[in-house]
Amino acid sequence: MTALNPDPLLPDRTTASANANAAADSLLAHVAADALALNAVQALVDEAMLTPKPGLVDMRGSGAHHDLTWPLMCASAWALRPAFTDMAVAGRTLAGQDTLLRRRIGAIGREAEAAMLAATGGVNTHRGAIWALGLLVTAAAGIEGAYDAAAVAARAGLLARIDDPDAPRRTGNKGERACRRHGVGGARGQARAGFPQVIQHALPALRGARARGDTEAQARVNALLAVMSTLDDTCLLARGGVPALQATQDGARRVLDAGGVATPVGRRLLAALEAQMAAQHVSPGGAADLLAAALLLDRLEGRR
Repeated sequence: MTALNPDPLLPDRTTASANANAAADSLLAHVAADALALNAVQALVDEAMLTPKPGLVDMRGSGAHHDLTWPLMCASAWALRPAFTDMAVAGRTLAGQDTLLRRRIGAIGREAEAAMLAATGGVNTHRGAIWALGLLVTAAAGIEGAYDAAAVAARAGLLARIDDPDAPRRTGNKGERACRRHGVGGARGQARAGFPQVIQHALPALRGARARGDTEAQARVNALLAVMSTLDDTCLLARGGVPALQATQDGARRVLDAGGVATPVGRRLLAALEAQMAAQHVSPGGAADLLAAALLLDRLEGRR
């Protein structure tokens, strides 16, 4: 026999308990999502402040970018925290509904780009990073248990391969134009392939350098160079074409072959690479975004 609520003006205890549990679950989900977002922001801040980085903004200067500084990059990263939180919430609450989830995070990504431009006075600081780290945060939020970098990247790749019907067919961005002109995949191709540059190059270089005793900054620079040595970077292609891309890849490879930036020869070769890139006025912005993605996945695995 079902017990009756003795006072119809008071809420049923079972209903009240269920509502309380749902509210607690929602709060915990938001806390977990914001923790993921904070990791993404910190990865972007760490990338911005890493020094030295050839052609890129670092704590010495603006590299090949006349309109960027590291404080601006950090302000941009923090402006993206709400969007990354929203993506993580979506990744958790819409798990198993991948088409709907892809559409939702696409909308959040466009809102994030608007927030970035508002924070920077119209300067593109993190358009590629919103795409890469947004997918990774979303993917991580839908995974139960301990994070595995390869699993998170693979899940992100699956989401990236789903078309967003609300996305513009053409954006006119420099990277998009470089993809069409040179027949490369760019940021979209990297994501759809499950971030192979991150999993196969950046993370092994990062962890290998740590294992041999390099400082954390040296390990991160080596991880950047590992990506630069192999990535068809659309930022380089847009600014300097194939000659600049090939010269940068060759220069980064020489530093790594010399033992990386922890060695005297490696440091001299890095300085030569910087001088070459400064003369060409080119920047490996795509590699920088993938370094940030690697730092995020490294954080999620709890290695640092």
